[in-house]
Amino acid sequence: MNDSATLTLTLADEAETIRFGEDLALALKRGDCLALSGDLGTGKSTLARAFLRALADDDALEVPSPTFTLVQSYELRIPVSHFDLYRLGDASELDELGFDEALSNGICLVEWPEMAEALLPETRVMLRLEHQVDGRRAAIAGQEPQVNRIRRVLAIREFLDKHGYARARRRFLTGDASVMRAYETIGTATGEKLVLMDWPKPPEGPPVLDGKPYPKVAHLATDVYPFVAIAGYLRKIGLAAPDVLHADCDQGILLLENLGDEGVLDAEGRPISERYRESVACLAFLHGHRMPQDLRIDKAHVHHIPDFDPTAMKMEARLLLDWHLPWKRGTPATDAEREDYLAIWDGLIRELASAEKNLLLRDFHSPNIIWRPQESGIRRVGIIDFQDAMIGPTAYDLASIVQDARTDVPKPLADRLMLDYMTLRRSQGSFDEPNFLKAWAIMAAQRNCKLAGLWVRLLQRDGKPGYLKHMPRTLRYLSAALQHEVLAPLRDWCRRAGIELIES
Repeated sequence: MNDSATLTLTLADEAETIRFGEDLALALKRGDCLALSGDLGTGKSTLARAFLRALADDDALEVPSPTFTLVQSYELRIPVSHFDLYRLGDASELDELGFDEALSNGICLVEWPEMAEALLPETRVMLRLEHQVDGRRAAIAGQEPQVNRIRRVLAIREFLDKHGYARARRRFLTGDASVMRAYETIGTATGEKLVLMDWPKPPEGPPVLDGKPYPKVAHLATDVYPFVAIAGYLRKIGLAAPDVLHADCDQGILLLENLGDEGVLDAEGRPISERYRESVACLAFLHGHRMPQDLRIDKAHVHHIPDFDPTAMKMEARLLLDWHLPWKRGTPATDAEREDYLAIWDGLIRELASAEKNLLLRDFHSPNIIWRPQESGIRRVGIIDFQDAMIGPTAYDLASIVQDARTDVPKPLADRLMLDYMTLRRSQGSFDEPNFLKAWAIMAAQRNCKLAGLWVRLLQRDGKPGYLKHMPRTLRYLSAALQHEVLAPLRDWCRRAGIELIES
């Protein structure tokens, strides 16, 4: 194999074999093939059963042996096909079992892989279990990307062991639009549930402007230090952000307080008015605190909160130009269209010169808000996912929740949220409402131009088509923002370029 890698570990007993099988469920992804071999009694069935039950998050999942059926399929978070090739008459029969289709749709777990080794993908992970004096030996071989993912889940297990969670139950919680960041729930021996952030430092991407990759231009966080700094600040002023219980910032592993499981949407995915209104009250509270731009994390690290500067604003707004427009009409922007669009944004950004500026969280909307009914006041609202926070127009975060990218906010509720915020800000002292509303319209348009391109980029570049369902809503929100008189030039440009503006 090219770029091959190996890994060996000792599993002292049955419990460690089970935990390793569970950890593998966090490491493998759609398209992976795990070739599991070893003599009878070495733990192949134990490991396979633990893997499948962890992926299902169901300790009672029936996992029958596929010895006689040859393949057993499971519709889980990632579909899994469990093959046992011991009774395979000829290697060519693997095609008849639907192996290639199963691999393209999910994970293939293959016992007795030597019966059809030549037909297994080169990217397979080979895992051999053997008896040894102090337990079992697990020998892993494969290509670097797959083996490195296994190394990563083992590094997290070592982190948990080090901090007193040796027998912690780990389960996948969620991934996000980030290619690299993922989350786990950590079940402790006392029954408590914590959250683990898994964020290895990503490789630097290709340059997009002035020799810098996109994250540097748009001021996106590339390690956990900004999250730790902002979490500490939010907690200090009385807001509910996760307490960082343990951290390995160099490796990008954080063990966090679990703020809860309830969100701000109902069972049908619709906004719950009370919860949105309390969330807006949190924003007004946050914006009433003038914060320092430098936050000390420890003796060695100070996080400087970046400015949401014109370069970052334009880079994000360009996503509509670079991704949405070619996807929508099949042809890229002309030089004249590009020049006009960017010139319009230069003018809109100049209009923000006098806008109120403070901490903006960047993604203050339903996926990142936790409802905590046992608390009172603003502490009923838990805030997560703020690592990309910047200093910029406060109107941005209000636009984020009033025009929630993940759900339709009815106009009466949107109007109520705007009124709530304005009333609270006026009560704090001097507040320039007309200037704020102008900034709100510009920031709403900028955010929706970004999102209209981002959904396409996630589809075409990152293979994540699920986000495209938000496109009609994003275009409706953009249309609403463009009604402000300051945005007339952008509204006219969108119509000329063929951008579909969906009226509410």
